[in-house]
Amino acid sequence: MQNEKDLFDMLKEIYPQHPRKEFVSATENTLRQTARSMGKKRIFTKFSVITSGVLVCAFIFSWLFSLNGSGTVSEVAHSDGGASLSYAMDEKEPVVYIYHSHNTESFIPELPAQEINQMIYSDTKNVTLLGKELSRALKEMQINSVHDETDIAGILKRRGLNYWESYKVSRENLQKVLAENDSIRMVFDIHRDSQKRRESTIEIKGKDYARIKFVVSKTSGNYETNKIFATQLHEQLEVLYPGLSIGVIEKGVDPQNTYNQELHDNSVLLEVGGIENTLEESYRTMDVFAEVLKVIIEKSK
Repeated sequence: MQNEKDLFDMLKEIYPQHPRKEFVSATENTLRQTARSMGKKRIFTKFSVITSGVLVCAFIFSWLFSLNGSGTVSEVAHSDGGASLSYAMDEKEPVVYIYHSHNTESFIPELPAQEINQMIYSDTKNVTLLGKELSRALKEMQINSVHDETDIAGILKRRGLNYWESYKVSRENLQKVLAENDSIRMVFDIHRDSQKRRESTIEIKGKDYARIKFVVSKTSGNYETNKIFATQLHEQLEVLYPGLSIGVIEKGVDPQNTYNQELHDNSVLLEVGGIENTLEESYRTMDVFAEVLKVIIEKSK
């Protein structure tokens, strides 16, 4: 008959997921304590093994469930002594990568008056929700994506870094995902513009939409290809919803900060809406943008 040690050793051989040592130790202690307490009564010996087996199964499923199913990753490298870089992947072969270098950029209408500050930031209601909506809309169109929800602002604070170093932190996950997924064909860093409502909003068929701007770094090694891609996005958006796109903006940023656009040929920074837009208006724009991506992807097949 197998005791709790035999069961635990068998578990490690069959399911070599390599969980954290603390988790392994805690689980093993639980199994030992359960078996030890039940071992006091000989009549319950068999029941002890069965109970241990149930706990083992619970351990297995809880560990596998943390992977969120096939092809889905919820947590990756702990690169700053406690801050996790996380992303959600729809399928094994994603086509679009979505991230947010300035993840706390928010919108005045979405914030209580006491939380509104000069820069309009929020830890909860921010541009990360726009990326989530875009990812959702793409999934409905059978387009797989990776949405990086990393708290860049939080990592900057923990590492003692400056705001302008946001792109260095967001670059870490981007490089990792690109290295692991040759299928990715488009990369979007979603931001919120600082413009007021009159410049950042357009009414289409009786509904307000947050306008979108395509920003390309002139100092990136992929400047020409990224500009062509951004222009393609702008033109296709003009076909579907004229006036929704503000256009392609070229920025000659510091050569040391290229918005990470040299890492991929089809990489563009998106500025969606301004400080006075609502999430609902911005969501509408993300849904339309998903349509644009679908058209471009189908044309390139």
